[in-house]
Amino acid sequence: MANDIVPASPDDSLKTWGWVSYILHLIVAVAAVLPGAQVSIALLLVALVIDLVKRDDAAGTWQATHFSWRIRSVLWAGLAYLLTSWLWLLLLVPGWIAWVLISLWFLYRIVKGMVRMNAGQPMEPTNVV
Repeated sequence: MANDIVPASPDDSLKTWGWVSYILHLIVAVAAVLPGAQVSIALLLVALVIDLVKRDDAAGTWQATHFSWRIRSVLWAGLAYLLTSWLWLLLLVPGWIAWVLISLWFLYRIVKGMVRMNAGQPMEPTNVV
């Protein structure tokens, strides 16, 4: 009886996957803000794949808003980096300023999501950027 396997509820599994994803996002976000601390984009891609794969499992739960929140955060940040990449071609300083601001925004979204997930709260409605 002591060795019986007790299956985890889907809620616990989704929360665990959510934390794994948030931690990977946090590592990337902090590294993006600190000069010289760049980590591989592979970590961000792993977190994004986790979110995309597990999003359907979370449908109808409060965790679904967190999966969508992280996916939207990555997509919006990626778009912002892409749209401001031309600034690097003009001058170094405008590009650096733009990317620092985008990185801080991304870090804010990840920390906000972690705080709300820790409290067991869903994110705002999905139509909010």
